[in-house]
Amino acid sequence: MNNTIRDLAAAGVAVWLDDLSRDRLDSGSLADLVSDRGVVGVTTNPTIFAAALSKGHAYDAQIADLAVRGVDLEEAVRSITTADVRRGCDVLRPVHDATSGIDGRVSIEVDPRIAHDTKRTVAEATALWWLVDRPNLFIKIPATKEGLSSIEATLGAGISVNVTLIFSLQRYDDVMAAFLSGLEHAKKAGHDLSRLTSVASFFVSRVDTEVDKRLDKLGTDDAAALRGSAAIANARLAYQHYEKVFGSARWRRLADAGATPQRPLWASTGVKDPAYDDTRYVIDLVAPGIVNTMPEATLDAVADHGVFRGDTVRNSYAEAKSALDSLAAVGVDYDDVVETLEAEGVAKFEDSWTTLLDTVQKELDGGAKAAK
Repeated sequence: MNNTIRDLAAAGVAVWLDDLSRDRLDSGSLADLVSDRGVVGVTTNPTIFAAALSKGHAYDAQIADLAVRGVDLEEAVRSITTADVRRGCDVLRPVHDATSGIDGRVSIEVDPRIAHDTKRTVAEATALWWLVDRPNLFIKIPATKEGLSSIEATLGAGISVNVTLIFSLQRYDDVMAAFLSGLEHAKKAGHDLSRLTSVASFFVSRVDTEVDKRLDKLGTDDAAALRGSAAIANARLAYQHYEKVFGSARWRRLADAGATPQRPLWASTGVKDPAYDDTRYVIDLVAPGIVNTMPEATLDAVADHGVFRGDTVRNSYAEAKSALDSLAAVGVDYDDVVETLEAEGVAKFEDSWTTLLDTVQKELDGGAKAAK
């Protein structure tokens, strides 16, 4: 394992890969990243699956079978995605067992179009949990205001959850509250809390993209000096909130019953602006008990030239607060930024789901023609 990756792991950072495909599974690439690069988890999304389906022929046989059987579109999507996730879970099962169920996780997303409907989300989460049938699965649910009750209910049903699409500190507080309530419901229902885990995916680079756009529009020297300061500051303050919640008496009662904390997960960690160091959303966000899920290009960059500097979060709260205050002083409205990002994020999630459906439909149509 590369020294920087080893140092990250020793500091309490779980390195996850934000990618999965059948080619990666068939070639052994995922297994290699687990053994050689210290990858201990995987996140997926509809865009990743759509991209995988559009390349090569790894899915041809399954597509042909689904087409011959006349499976409807949404069931075909479930069959294709759960097959990959199941195999990913199997690759990572030794990690899951070695970490007592904390890591070795693979995430699969519910249809984001139903995240506001608690009953449908729980039903879909239950179906995906049953279809994959692996203990190291995470069901991914967006952290919209309407989705909070779905998150709580899914956890209450004893299903592990990756809460995604978090941008704001207030919404992160809401997510942690939903997690605690979900565990309390699960405990009352008799579920084993030691087997129920969760992560909260706090998006990073998109914050800089949105804020930098606003700073550039302001066009002042003071604004220009603040470029690239928002995302890391926001994430560092999120960790401060995490420490407060998971140091509370309410949490200690659940911990005494066997529960493990809902870890912060840094998502969207690929650098969008080439002017920035391509390892910044990893190296500048090191703290105990966090997950960082990254595209392979970022993982390669960290392994190649990432400079480990130890914990870069817990001694930076005052600096992070000052950064957000400075942004407010030049006219960047934090609340408007995070509300914009959440709205865009929901739209992107729904668009990517539509793209996945369209991609699978085209593949099914092609498979049906080939079968004739």
